[in-house]
Amino acid sequence: MATQLAPKKVSKRSIASIENLCSALDISLSEIYSALSLSDEEKYKVSTRAKSDGTDRIVHNPHFLLRKIQRRINKRIFSKPSVIKWPDHLFGSVPNQLDQSMTHIINKDYVSCAAKHCGAKSILKVDIKDFFDNIHEDLVLDIFRNFLKFDQEVSETLTNICCFHSRPVQGALTSSYLASLCLYDVEGSVVEKLSRKGLTYTRLVDDITVSSKSNNYDFSYALDIIKGMLTAKELPLNVAKTKSIYISSEPLSVHGLRVSFPQPRLPSGEVSRIRAAVKNIESLASERGYRTTHAYRHDFNRCMGRVNKLVRVGHNRHQPLLDRLRKVFPLPSKKDIDRARAMLKRLMRDKDSKRDTYWYAKRYYKLQERLIVLERSFPASAKEIRASLKGLKPSYD
Repeated sequence: MATQLAPKKVSKRSIASIENLCSALDISLSEIYSALSLSDEEKYKVSTRAKSDGTDRIVHNPHFLLRKIQRRINKRIFSKPSVIKWPDHLFGSVPNQLDQSMTHIINKDYVSCAAKHCGAKSILKVDIKDFFDNIHEDLVLDIFRNFLKFDQEVSETLTNICCFHSRPVQGALTSSYLASLCLYDVEGSVVEKLSRKGLTYTRLVDDITVSSKSNNYDFSYALDIIKGMLTAKELPLNVAKTKSIYISSEPLSVHGLRVSFPQPRLPSGEVSRIRAAVKNIESLASERGYRTTHAYRHDFNRCMGRVNKLVRVGHNRHQPLLDRLRKVFPLPSKKDIDRARAMLKRLMRDKDSKRDTYWYAKRYYKLQERLIVLERSFPASAKEIRASLKGLKPSYD
C-alpha cells in the first residue's frame, strides 16, 4: 500500500468569489465585511498562559464574528474529508480519518504519533522556534491560493480572517490547521528521502520527530534536510531544543510516552501517580459534604482525565481505576438547582437573539452537563429543567 506523502486536496471544486465563499461557509456578506472591518483592539483579547518550561505563552481570544467564521472554515474546509486528505506523518490538529477500506478509524492524536516510533533505538527531536510567530501570512495566502486553488480575492479574505498582525496567532481556531499545512509542498519529499534511509518522520503541529531502529544512529543527514526545508519557509530551528537521544543513554520517549516497546507506554511511575490521585479523590469524597463543592468537581474531573489516558495506551489498570472513580462521582447541592434555573432563564431570554452564537451554545451545553450532576440527587428538578430546555437547542454551526 502506497504511503501518502503530502496533504492532498481531493475536492475538484474551488471557491471563485466572495459570494461563493459566503455560500460555502453559510455566512452573510455583511458578516464577512464586519469581521474584516474590526479594529485590532476588537479582533482579539490577549491573555497569557504558563508553559511547562515556566515561560508565558501569549494567547489571542477571537471576537465572536472571527470565531464563527474560523470555525466554519475548519468544519467545512480543513477538517472535511471530501476536501482534504491528510498524510500519514501529520498528527495533532489533523482530524481522524478512515483507512482505505473505509472500515477503521485512523487516530491522529499524540498517542498514535508516538506509536509510529515504537521499537526505536535512536530518536532525533527537532523544535521549530516560535512556530506560529514565524508563519508569515504569505505562507497562509499560499495555502488558500495554491494548495486549495481558491480565487485570489477569496484567498486574501480568508488570510485576513485567519491572521493577526501578519501571523496565524495561537488562539485563532484555524491556526493549528494552517500550521499543519504550511509545509504542504516540501515536507513530502523530506519524508520520502528519510524513509529511503529507513527512518520514520512525524510532525505533531510544531514537534518534528525522526527515529531509527539502529543503535546510536547518526542523524546529521536527516537534520540537514529538515533544516533546509524549514529555512526555505523562513522557519528557524530552535537549536537549544533540537537533540538526538539514544536508548543506550536514557529511556526513549515521544510526546511523553515511552516508545521502546511494541506499543506506547506511560513513563515509569506515571501509573502509580494516577493510582495515588484516585486514592486522594476517594479520601476527599469521604469528607462530609465535600462531594458537593466546586473544588471537588474540579479535582475529580482532573483525575478522570488522567485515568482516561490509560485507555489510549491500552493499560489494564484503566477499568479498575475508572470503577473506583464512578463510586465517588461529584454530587449536587441545592444551590445547583438555583444555578441551573438561572442558566435556563438566561437561555430563554436569549433564544431569539443569540441562538446562533458560540456563547449561547456554550451556555446550553454547560447546563446539560450540570443537569447530569443534578439528577444524581435531585432527579425531579433535573427532569423539570431538562423538559424546559426543549426548543432552546442552539443553531450555532
